[in-house]
Amino acid sequence: MAKKLYVGGLSYSTTEDTLKDAFAQSGTVETATIIIDRMSGRSKGFGFVEMATDDEAQAAIEMWNGKELDGRTLTVNEARPMEARPPRRDFNDRGGNSGGGRGGFGGGRRDSNW
Repeated sequence: MAKKLYVGGLSYSTTEDTLKDAFAQSGTVETATIIIDRMSGRSKGFGFVEMATDDEAQAAIEMWNGKELDGRTLTVNEARPMEARPPRRDFNDRGGNSGGGRGGFGGGRRDSNW
């Protein structure tokens, strides 16, 4: 069964092919994915590598954790399952009120004779 590894500390210039080739030194790589920021289109500096077996995953951890790839020191460990997150809020509904989110400070007059 494949085992997924977390790989942190990636250089922004590291590609998925580079990551796959590096981890292939310790066994069969099923997938290599770098997480990309949607807004900038740039790497977030971490990714995931899925190794074919538990033994190959352990070998990859031992080979790459604390080692350098593309000028950066990697953190490699077994990936944790993704945690459930609450649904995202609609940015048009700030604060949860449907009244438009506008509040307060009264109008007041700008009459200098007041």
